[in-house]
This record gives sequence, structure tokens and C-alpha cells, in this order.
Amino acid sequence: MDLELRHLRTIRAIADAGSLTKAATVLGLAQPALSAQLKRIERALGGELFERGRHGVRATALGEFVLARARVVLPAVNGLREEARRFARAWEGGGGFRLGGTHGPLLGALVDRLATAHPGVPVSTHTSWSEREIAALTAAGSLDFALVGTCGASAPPESEVLVWREVGRDPVFVMLPTGHPLAGHQEIELGWLAEEAWTDVPGDGCFADCFTAACARAGFTPARVYETDVASCVHLVQVGRAVGLCRATFPPTPGLVTRALAGTPLYWRHVLGWHPAAPAHDTAAAVFAQARAAHAEAAARSESYTAWLAAPSITPGTGVD
Repeated sequence: MDLELRHLRTIRAIADAGSLTKAATVLGLAQPALSAQLKRIERALGGELFERGRHGVRATALGEFVLARARVVLPAVNGLREEARRFARAWEGGGGFRLGGTHGPLLGALVDRLATAHPGVPVSTHTSWSEREIAALTAAGSLDFALVGTCGASAPPESEVLVWREVGRDPVFVMLPTGHPLAGHQEIELGWLAEEAWTDVPGDGCFADCFTAACARAGFTPARVYETDVASCVHLVQVGRAVGLCRATFPPTPGLVTRALAGTPLYWRHVLGWHPAAPAHDTAAAVFAQARAAHAEAAARSESYTAWLAAPSITPGTGVD
């Protein structure tokens, strides 16, 4: 007899009930039928699983071993079943592209490219400051693709569940008001900005810690960091209240300039993720190609990034020396 999941459920029910009679009631079987089934299971596993006594049954050493495995396997199978049902429900009613992303121009560019390449196919978006939230929704089947970023070499969230591919890797630039004394430099030492207040967008990755560490290596501690939305970051820089941290692909904006930080102390990876068992897996290659194209277009629009990539010490497309 081959061991099946229903046999593991039977073993667990007997152990939980503490007697064959009670377990038979729970399982909806006659007690003799349950006894016969248990004997067949025991023969298949090579020994007795329970000791029978006047007061019920107690698991043998072999029984405890099998029960330990059953308590791992059965919840895992139940989880798999529920996950598959979520994906099936999510895809009912036809295809489309359900995109999730953190705030930034790359998501909008991807929406535009997909809508152009697939006219008539619905494209929807969900945005959040939290990379973990976007990844969790994708892992649960509520989104088809997650377009988020990670700091440096850190792993994207839900890496044990989702497939992730790197769309692009960019240095982190600094935003300065056009009238800043350093605005004429093409590259700026981080330490030159030691007295400045800073602004950037929030997130739940390690970027804040990496920035603090980079400042420490440059010999200072940031006096103040304003974490806020993109529009507010831009405003704080334009009025001279702070200097900002941004991706090198940040679009040209009146009243400010973006400049490279010498030595590339920080860089940002754009990544696209999806669940390998989801229906969206079949379109992942096409969506990834569109995301790569959107990133290349964003890089080309930034004069400062284009100049940085053309510098002799930079390998184009890597974002690092």
C-alpha cells in the first residue's frame, strides 16, 4: 500500500483523539474499519504506531516520528492548496497586468509601455512605500508583478517565494538646488555635504542604515533627514532647506540638479518579481523586457546620469566602478 495524505490525517486524528473509538467518530468511520486501516498503514510503515491500552492509545517511538513529519507535511499541503486557490480566483475573468510598485517614474513608464504593446489588455497598479507589502501581495496572488528597489546587494523581500530579476542598477545621486555652491561640480564628495540637512523618500529596506554608514565612512553624521514624499523632497531641495538623495534616473526637474557622489558609496537595484506558479509567469519575459526598456529610457533622459555613464572609470550598465 502506498502512503497517502489521508493516511497521515488518520494517524494525526488517532493521536489527537487518544483512542480509536473517538478517532472513528471524528473521521466518520466505524471503529473496526479504522482499526483495519491503521493496521494497513502500520504494515506500510514497518511497525506499530500506537500502543493499545485500557485507556486508549499512545504513540510508539515510530508513531512519534511519523506524527512529527505529518505535522509538517499536512499544513504545508494545506497552504499549497490555499495558495493555488488564491491564484485561481485572482485570475478569474480574464488576463491583464496587475502591477505593484514603490513610488517612482519607472512604474509609470512600464504601464505606458505595456498599454502601448498590448492595447485593450487591462493594466492596473498598486503603489506603496513598503517593498515588503508589494512583495507580499504578489506572493499572495493579489498582484502579478512587483517592481521595487533594493539597496546595494540586499535581497528583495519574499525571495524564498518569488522569482526576482534585476531590471537595472543605478548609483544614488544627490539633488541640489541650482544655486548651490557645488551645483557646478559633476561629481561631489559625500563629505563636502556634511553640514547639510537631507531628504529622501521612506522605505522599509536597509537604505537608511546604508546611508548612515556611508556618512560615517565620510567622517560625519547627518544632522537631519526628512523622510517624505517625492514632491516634498523636491520642494525642500528647491527652497534650499535640504539636499536630496535620489536614483540616478531621476527626471530633469526645474530648480534643481542631480549630481553623482564620488566613489559611488550607494547604489540602487530595480528588480521585477513574480510568483513562478502564477498565470503571470507566462508573460514574465515580456514584462521584464518592457521594464528594462523603460529603465534605459529613464537613464537616457538624465543628462547627469548619461555623463556619469560615459566617464572612463564607469562600466556602462553596472552603476559601479
